[in-house]
Amino acid sequence: MEVFVRAITLVSRLCGVAAALLIAAAVVVVCHMVFVRAVLNDNTIWQTDFTTYSLIAATFIGSPYLLLNRGHVNVDVLPLYLGRRGRFGLALAATLMSLGFCVTMTILACQFWHEAWANAWVSDTMWRVRLWIPYAAMPVGLGVLTLQYVASLYNLVTGREPPFGLDPKAGPHAAPNAAPNAAPERAPGEAA
Repeated sequence: MEVFVRAITLVSRLCGVAAALLIAAAVVVVCHMVFVRAVLNDNTIWQTDFTTYSLIAATFIGSPYLLLNRGHVNVDVLPLYLGRRGRFGLALAATLMSLGFCVTMTILACQFWHEAWANAWVSDTMWRVRLWIPYAAMPVGLGVLTLQYVASLYNLVTGREPPFGLDPKAGPHAAPNAAPNAAPERAPGEAA
């Protein structure tokens, strides 16, 4: 299982790089579109579609990296007030529900992608892009996200990661992100 966790960690990091490249490509294409329309006074055909599909793909493909680094929006009020067992139970329930949601969405995204591929769907724009190409980001991103949840579940159950990434001693009165050897804060003008 250690090999699986390391492999999924690597794949999730690669997904983060791919998402960043997709966002960068979208920015470059938007700049190109502005230049073509404003300076050359010409029509654009593919730029809007490419930018839209790139940003959507970056969202799906970047999601495993976000989970790996706990970059999602998280409110830690309830976990801070729970004891160690309550915090573990809540983290386990949240991870299992998220895993179930991701498995369901991966299956549905695979079916949706296959339908676009089997029926040769194309976009309704002038570019007429074959939709199975941009739609592939959904099952790929959700599939890796599902595997990242499996790795997170394994790390939680085996104690390799604390629930919610919180210090086991953290409580409602603990100072968040305090440096271990930091000097205490003093009011302005207060002597040391």
